[in-house]
Amino acid sequence: MTVTTSASRAAQILSRPITLNGLTVPNRIAMAPMTRMFSPGGVPGEDVRSYYSRRAAAGVGLIVTEGTYVGHDSAGQSDRVPRFHGEEQLAGWAKVAADVHAAGGTIVPQLWHIGMVRKDGEAPFPEAPAMGPSGLVTAGAEATGRAMTQQDLDDVIAAFARAAADAERIGFDGVELHGAHGYLLDQFLWEGTNRRTDAYGGDPVARTKFSAEIVAAVRAAVSPEFPVIFRYSQWKQQDYTARLAETPEELEAILTPLAAAGVDVFHASTRRYWVPEFDGSDLNLAGWTKKITGKQVISVGSVGLDGEFIKAFQGEGSGTKSIDDLLDRLEADEFDMIAVGRALLQDPEWAAKVLADRTGELKPYDAASLKTLS
Repeated sequence: MTVTTSASRAAQILSRPITLNGLTVPNRIAMAPMTRMFSPGGVPGEDVRSYYSRRAAAGVGLIVTEGTYVGHDSAGQSDRVPRFHGEEQLAGWAKVAADVHAAGGTIVPQLWHIGMVRKDGEAPFPEAPAMGPSGLVTAGAEATGRAMTQQDLDDVIAAFARAAADAERIGFDGVELHGAHGYLLDQFLWEGTNRRTDAYGGDPVARTKFSAEIVAAVRAAVSPEFPVIFRYSQWKQQDYTARLAETPEELEAILTPLAAAGVDVFHASTRRYWVPEFDGSDLNLAGWTKKITGKQVISVGSVGLDGEFIKAFQGEGSGTKSIDDLLDRLEADEFDMIAVGRALLQDPEWAAKVLADRTGELKPYDAASLKTLS
């Protein structure tokens, strides 16, 4: 009698290729986007290339890069975060993509505008104003920036479309649009920061209009087979308890326009992937997303870690956690891929060790790893 071990089961389940629109990814493991701030002048250099290609060589099937600022002056707040516009910046990213491909992986940039998280006077363009749907950075706060005009909206939509077209031109395999964690697109989705009374505010469908227009513009700017991924979350960096949707019906109202606009894959960001999203069901946010939209979905949230999310980013480490429950969910098709964040940040060999039954060698997360590009 043959006994299937947990490790061999991990290899069987995680090693299955998957096709996302026109892209075939060699396995079900993705690297989650994590801001690193190692790109002076917004230019990713050799150390960034090595950082990503090392993980692809160790078995990560899909790299989702750290957030990269689109070509809009109000998009960011640091001159060390990479930008996805400008000749030198795009030349650097082309080398990153080539190195990841040479290592056997696939790669998409995460396209990002931080909106009202920005403060007036911050780099890389200190003269640019902070702006968002209503000039609010969080629910119940006083306005600290300006509400976006129609021209502002059009400019940002065009910036995302240009960045997507550039991504395809320089050799990337798709794009991810950052619609999560309280940044610009999420500020429109979230009732707490969207107080508009025009077509971009009001009920959940209206609050989705801006993101849907960005998706549609991106979809039109790239080839039909080029994957468009949309990342979203209930929680916000300004409020970990915030929720876009209290019920599956409310979630459907938000996701349906995005799917219709051209999203191929949703990336549902949670703090812990194993937590049920709504009462009466064990499905997590990714599971509900797949059930509602029928689209492929990436799940994420403390994979392989047993530490508390907030404390980990305040400097505390985390032990390792079994992925047996994760394998159960993937095997049941609750979602299609899993993105690994801090565990993969700490241990570039995480995927190789998990796939080769070397879980005893996994390194526990230490927040000091945030300070390096190991």
